[in-house]
Amino acid sequence: MPANRLIAEKSQYLLQHAHNPVDWYPWSEEAFEKARREDKPIFLSIGYSTCHWCHVMERESFENEELAALLNRHFVPIKVDREERPDVDRVYMTFVQASTGGGGWPMSVWLTPDLKPFFGGTYFPPDNRYGRPGFGAVLEQLAQAWLTDRTRILAAGEEVLRQLRGQLESRPASSPWRDEAAIESCFFSFRRGHDARLGGFGGAPKFPRPSTHNFLLRYWKRTGNDEALEMALLTLREMAKGGMYDQIGGGFHRYSVDDRWFVPHFEKMLYDQAQLAASYLEAYQITSDPQYAAVARGIFQYVLRDLRSPEGAFYSAEDADSVIDPARPKEKGEGAFYIWTQQEIERLLPPDEARWFCYRYGVEPDGNVRNDPHGEFTGKNILYQAHTLAEVGRKFDTDAAGLAGKLDDAAMTLLAARGRRVRPHLDDKILTSWNGLMISAFALGAQVLGEPRYAEAARTAADFILSRLYDSSTGVLLRRYRDGEAAIAGFLDDYALFGTALLDLYETTFSAGYLETALAAGERMKALFEDADNGGFYSSASDDHQLVLRLKDDYDGAEPSGNSAAAGLLLRLSHLTGRADFRASVEKTLAAIGGRFRGSPSAIPQMLVVQMAAAGAPKQIVIAGRRHDSMTQEMLRTVYRRFLPGRLILLLDGKETRERMSRWAPAVAHMTETDGRPAAYVCENFTCHRPVTDIGGLRELLE
Repeated sequence: MPANRLIAEKSQYLLQHAHNPVDWYPWSEEAFEKARREDKPIFLSIGYSTCHWCHVMERESFENEELAALLNRHFVPIKVDREERPDVDRVYMTFVQASTGGGGWPMSVWLTPDLKPFFGGTYFPPDNRYGRPGFGAVLEQLAQAWLTDRTRILAAGEEVLRQLRGQLESRPASSPWRDEAAIESCFFSFRRGHDARLGGFGGAPKFPRPSTHNFLLRYWKRTGNDEALEMALLTLREMAKGGMYDQIGGGFHRYSVDDRWFVPHFEKMLYDQAQLAASYLEAYQITSDPQYAAVARGIFQYVLRDLRSPEGAFYSAEDADSVIDPARPKEKGEGAFYIWTQQEIERLLPPDEARWFCYRYGVEPDGNVRNDPHGEFTGKNILYQAHTLAEVGRKFDTDAAGLAGKLDDAAMTLLAARGRRVRPHLDDKILTSWNGLMISAFALGAQVLGEPRYAEAARTAADFILSRLYDSSTGVLLRRYRDGEAAIAGFLDDYALFGTALLDLYETTFSAGYLETALAAGERMKALFEDADNGGFYSSASDDHQLVLRLKDDYDGAEPSGNSAAAGLLLRLSHLTGRADFRASVEKTLAAIGGRFRGSPSAIPQMLVVQMAAAGAPKQIVIAGRRHDSMTQEMLRTVYRRFLPGRLILLLDGKETRERMSRWAPAVAHMTETDGRPAAYVCENFTCHRPVTDIGGLRELLE
């Protein structure tokens, strides 16, 4: 099939459709002009390259010559990668959710030539099935309606936009942001939905939502409520036991289709790895239980092995579907890369190790997936922690301590064998916002686990973004890099999450340039996205005239919302510099967004994390001492080991560093070593205790 216009794009998702018979356009003025010139409605299809149902709809409909001809004749087809253009995705997802009560990908929306939506949905089968109308029938009906009932369609599009604007219209932030009731209500909402036996919140399917963990751990720290802590810890433990965690390769799949974290949707996303690694690291800080550290290490191992580019930045995702049989490369199945027959395992491992491994990870001769409606796992096994090491030891009358090493060796053998299979499709685009999350996770990993290679991974990725996607002369940040091209103006979450990553990286490496760039990112973010009159931040800049709605991203879902991330960054910058304008932006955002969600605070747990931090006394920890001095390092380790939400660490490594930092943090100008020894200054709410030069004194101040 000859290539269409998408062949010139960089997005893997768009390139997957470059040989469809559909006459696809990318999101562009060229497409809009064609729609206006030919007086045709637009068919907008939005998805991403590792989306299972996007693949299904492509095979069924977009590769179908007859359906493609129908599309090309009556519509201008446009394809958008939601991960490259979250601004476009949010606008039309808002419409689809409002008009149908649900949403998802692939998203299918029909627009007037001036981009106003009038009909939408998600996946459409090629013909009537699953209780859904067939794609062909929908195309024919909408094409006919455009010809015979144009006035009603145009009026409907206008009315939809009017209603959406009314719902989303910004009003001046008048709600008091210090609303303790919202914090308590959020906790009790999670408490009601918590699965006290298997962890997580609600029933199947179960999705990881790291902002929930962030909220519960900080709520526990603030209130001493052990129930909040145990809700988070149980969820983290049970997730790591299930098939949702890759038991031999590390890293988490996207979600669990059942309530026990056993059968996953096998897609792996960078943003999940980053946020969950941070959750497990914080659990380890609180409990000192090595099981949490082990999971974080497994995540990092996976990311460094499979998602790291040669230049050191991080790729976006791996697909859920993979080749079942190399002899038939076009036939793919859900999770084919990850699942095993018992016979395969027995061929690869010595007999004793095979028996131990199969018992430990729930492997059965005829497969271990009981509920398999599509027959994808027949005779196959999903690895999960069916039994503890102690239970394996008792079962086989073997020392549990010795078993651990043997089972680790067995896992490495299977991992090597799995590596010879056809890997799932890799989406190798590099996104600034997701890299920001991963840089933050590696920085925290370096601090908590004392691993210099994690600090180096964070530094290398940040330097890649700074060299390829950031213009230091203008402060402009781009969103996407792929195949040698940096493109797409950054959105709110790019500035907020990358700025936060630079702060986290500074607190790991103490290279002052990262701190100064974070400050510049915060200032540029305010200039581009802030609603200075009404509070909060828009997701996109004001100069994008292709969007029919300008939205504020405020729901903390699989990723933190742009507003939560922006408020969190500015709060930390205000604690660093004492700047009142940063603090004012935070308070107006909390009032605007918090007021909007007063009745459902569990929708914004990460924003409530910011609220708790803003209401508390900021803790600044300044260590004056030479970087490589053993006492300086021990002081840093003492801070790193503790779960201290909202703390800020500065290192004054000599006179030159102190003078440089005092330009924007004047309070550090007089903080020096004491009698030639490293000194720690612990300050709360910009008031400092007397400096201490011993670890015992530092511990006392921190506690």
